[in-house]
Amino acid sequence: MSQVKSLRSLLFVPGNKARMLEKARALPADAVILDMEDAVPPGEKGSARAMVREALEKGAYGAQTIVRVNAWATGLTEADLKETLVAGVAAVCLPKAETPGEVERLASLLAMLEQERGLPVGGVGLILMVETALGVLNVYQMARASRRVRALCFGGEDLAWDLGAIRTKEGLELAHARAQLVLAARAAGVLAIDTVYTDLKDEAGLLAEARLARQLGYSGKLVIHPAQIEPVQRAFSPGEQQVAHARRILEAFEAAEARGEGVIALDGEMIDAPVVARAREVLALVEGD
Repeated sequence: MSQVKSLRSLLFVPGNKARMLEKARALPADAVILDMEDAVPPGEKGSARAMVREALEKGAYGAQTIVRVNAWATGLTEADLKETLVAGVAAVCLPKAETPGEVERLASLLAMLEQERGLPVGGVGLILMVETALGVLNVYQMARASRRVRALCFGGEDLAWDLGAIRTKEGLELAHARAQLVLAARAAGVLAIDTVYTDLKDEAGLLAEARLARQLGYSGKLVIHPAQIEPVQRAFSPGEQQVAHARRILEAFEAAEARGEGVIALDGEMIDAPVVARAREVLALVEGD
């Protein structure tokens, strides 16, 4: 099983930029995505593979390490994976994921390479980028297509283009798909990661969108610049009051259990199983469980 954990911030790092690949080692993102897809011009795909491989062989990143291969339609996916799958890679990110068959195909290739290279079979997870209309329609089936799937990422920019929608900061044109993805992720028991925010100068807008995503049930957000890491992690981290309230809920629950009582109340309000479960989730985020 993959060791990909809860993620708040996932930073894209261009695979063809040696300086950025090195700088990313010290950044506080929860994960780095060494990108061989959108960030790399067509003529530099081969050199990007070599640079990503070299960066990985220098040693582990502080953050969880994910490599983004090119989509199956490009014909580059297998070559990308064969050159960059090494020890220390927590997951592979598949862009423009559209069908369960694509997920199964990638999972099979991973199993073969893990066996060949002496890596734990099943140890590398899959992160699926959902960024087309067909991908949105198939999102739950894709999330269930392999036990390797650990997260679904909402690719809002590409999806808006695929839909022929007019992209706005308010994001109304993506509201249905954004909700559909988090619903599928929760139903499949995997993480939901929100789309990038492209205006690097608008921290207020970034925070507002991240908080909306958190409200919907997303656990993190894709980021494209180091300056976006801290605001995003703040938006997806519980506040002090939320943590304190979660602790009080669990204390009340444990005290009621010790008394053999089935009914739990706190400050005059009934506390049921979903509230207790959510309190445990909040504390797990801050305690690293």
